[in-house]
Amino acid sequence: MENPKVQEILEKQVLTVAKAVEDKIDEEIAALDRLDLDDLEALRERRLQQMKKMAEKRSRWIALGHGEYSEIGSEKDFFSVVKASDRVVCHFYRENWPCKVMDKHMSILAKQHIETRFVKLHAEKSPFLAERLKIIVLPTLALIKNAKVDDYVVGFDELGGTDEFSTEELEERLAKAQVIFFEGESSANASKSGKQTRSVRQSTNNDSSDSD
Repeated sequence: MENPKVQEILEKQVLTVAKAVEDKIDEEIAALDRLDLDDLEALRERRLQQMKKMAEKRSRWIALGHGEYSEIGSEKDFFSVVKASDRVVCHFYRENWPCKVMDKHMSILAKQHIETRFVKLHAEKSPFLAERLKIIVLPTLALIKNAKVDDYVVGFDELGGTDEFSTEELEERLAKAQVIFFEGESSANASKSGKQTRSVRQSTNNDSSDSD
């Protein structure tokens, strides 16, 4: 049987926490009550501007090919893609079963994460990039931010070592690399220590048109 004094202390602590939460809510309600019409109009205008900015950004992403999983026709086109979008996931593939599995998940994520461009490039038809980016194992995902390869997903080793991994597992891995926005994974978990990035820019004079 629990000690009555311990029970009493626990009850007091619960009441203290509940009172603190109630006081916080009361403060927020009071702050809202103090807002005059000008304040409310300013909040409304700020919200409308935020919505307008996001709509413009989504329109720009769609114009760049975001929202769908597409194949890049040539190595030259690859450079155009990574310069145009801040975040790109490029699947280096060949015609085999593992790459088809990756295609399935990439197609799903492309629709779910319009903020990132999802593309594929035939590795054997892209010898310059394959050598420059050291693409050996297929499939390999190059995770590109601001026209630089920031990370790789090589094969399925980081996805459970099996071709039966879920789209959510790949999504989480991409979120850790901060190449997609994902509320389920804190960006603080994405450690970048000791990592080298390889530039894929052809010229340093080109600015991204997808900057925030």
